[in-house]
Amino acid sequence: MRESYHESLHEIDTLMIEMTRLVGRAMSHATQALLDADLQSAEKVIAEDEHLDAINAEVDERAFQLVARQQPVAGELRRLLSALRISSSLERMGDLAVHVAKTTRLRYPDSVVPVELRGVVSDMGAIAQRIVHQTGAAMSSHSLEQAQRAVETDVQMDRLHREMFNIMLSPTWTHGVEAAVDMTLVSRFYERFADHAVTVNKRIVHVVTGEPYVGGKTPE
Repeated sequence: MRESYHESLHEIDTLMIEMTRLVGRAMSHATQALLDADLQSAEKVIAEDEHLDAINAEVDERAFQLVARQQPVAGELRRLLSALRISSSLERMGDLAVHVAKTTRLRYPDSVVPVELRGVVSDMGAIAQRIVHQTGAAMSSHSLEQAQRAVETDVQMDRLHREMFNIMLSPTWTHGVEAAVDMTLVSRFYERFADHAVTVNKRIVHVVTGEPYVGGKTPE
C-alpha cells in the first residue's frame, strides 16, 4: 500500500515536470511567432494550451484523492498541498504564453514588435526559457541550488522589463500609442511568467526544507 502511495506521489511530480516542459515550449513558440508575425505558430500555441489545462486538472485531482484517502502528515502533506499551488502557477505560465500568441493574432499580418524592441523581446524569450529550465531541474532533483538560480534569473527579466519601458518612453519613440500599449502588455506577460516561476521555486524550497513559504511578488 505504501509503495503504491509513493508511486502516486512520484507520478504527480512527473506530471508537474511535464508541465514545465510544455510551458517552456509554449513560450518559446509564442516568442518566435511574435517576432516573425507567424499566425500559424501563434494559433498552435493557443490550441495546445488545453493540454496543459488538462494536466493541471489531473494534478489537482490526484493530489486531492491522496489527501482524502491516505491522510498524509508532515512532509508528505506539505508536498501535496504545494503541488496544488505549483501546478496552478505553471498553468498560469501557460496562459501568459497564450497571451503573447494572441497579441500576434491581434495584429496579424502586421508585426507587433518595432525594430528597436526586437532584441529586448528576443532576450526576454531566452530568459523565459532559462528560468523554466531551471524550474524543471529544481523540481526533478529537489535542488535548492537550481531553485535559487531561477530566483536570480528573474532579476534579469525585471531588468529587461525596465529596458523596454525606457525605450518606449524615449523622445526617439516614433511608433505611437497603440504600439506602446501592445509592447507594454507583452513585456508584462514575460515579467509575470518569470514571477510565477519564482513562486514555483519558492514552493520547491518550502517542500525540500520544511521552512515556511515566504512569498515575494504576487503574480496575477
